[in-house]
Amino acid sequence: MHPTNISRRRLLGASAALGLGSAGILNTAGAQPAWPSKAIRFVVPFAPGGSSDVVARSTAAELTKFLGQSVFVDNKPGAAGNIAMADVAHADDQHTLILGHIGTLAVNPYIFPKLPYDPVKDFQAVSLLAKVPSLYVVHPDVPAKNLTEFIAYAKSKPGKLSYGSAGNGSAGHLAFEYLKMTAGIFMLHVPYRGTGPQLTDLLSGRLDAAAVGASAILQHIKAGKLRCIATGSSRRLAQLPDVPTVAEQGFPGFEMTQWYGLQAPANLSPANLEKLSAATMKAVKSPSSMERLGADAAEAIGNTPQQYAQFIAVEQKRWKVVVERAKIKPD
Repeated sequence: MHPTNISRRRLLGASAALGLGSAGILNTAGAQPAWPSKAIRFVVPFAPGGSSDVVARSTAAELTKFLGQSVFVDNKPGAAGNIAMADVAHADDQHTLILGHIGTLAVNPYIFPKLPYDPVKDFQAVSLLAKVPSLYVVHPDVPAKNLTEFIAYAKSKPGKLSYGSAGNGSAGHLAFEYLKMTAGIFMLHVPYRGTGPQLTDLLSGRLDAAAVGASAILQHIKAGKLRCIATGSSRRLAQLPDVPTVAEQGFPGFEMTQWYGLQAPANLSPANLEKLSAATMKAVKSPSSMERLGADAAEAIGNTPQQYAQFIAVEQKRWKVVVERAKIKPD
């Protein structure tokens, strides 16, 4: 073969190799790193224990499987959830999430004159995880077997009966104020610093009634230490099949549930949000997750970001009215 042809072939081959190498360099430079690339911090704005922990830890365990990276729960209580919400609102590492809640997203905007976060602008809705029904309970000494009898009893003693909550603006406070507003009764509100102290007084009879998340009081109801007169759920609970809902007892459409969702900081990229949303829906609907949630009377949801965002907007409108009428103020 002529030397010129050999040189030409070598030159073409070298050029082709250089071209491929350059393309490889460009592709590598333009490629985005796989997400998640490290462990994800899942912040819970409440102390350990209760429904929030059950929902968060169940979801975290399943997300770890679907995302291929560890998802760990970080409890960060304080200031009605505002401290944790502000922390995550300003997170910029793409690996921090937070448990959304009826209080932090739909109530705090109306009871605090100023928040260190914007519930809509600072976060992206990922998915509604679960609803936990509020149970309306009374101490056994209260002569009422159902909601109808309780309302009649409360109306016969206006302002003389008391109900407790885990604090001003808590889910239990909202639940009972919503019932009071709907049924037209007047009762004294006694706020506590947490569900534990509240239950102590309720079980001892120092309180007449309360509205508490199902997971915290099912054991006391089954033991006969408290009487459930109604559930705030849209349908009867499997754990309490003989207890009718509030709606069944004369108030159609009434529903009071604590709800928990997943929020991501506003700067999470669209592609990562899409991946997280798909994984979350699978996580919530997985058999093991539904079993864990069902044991605490929680209803697994797992919807799209759009559906969850619409749900939050509706809840904000509903609770704004309740907060304003009840004149609820932060502790």
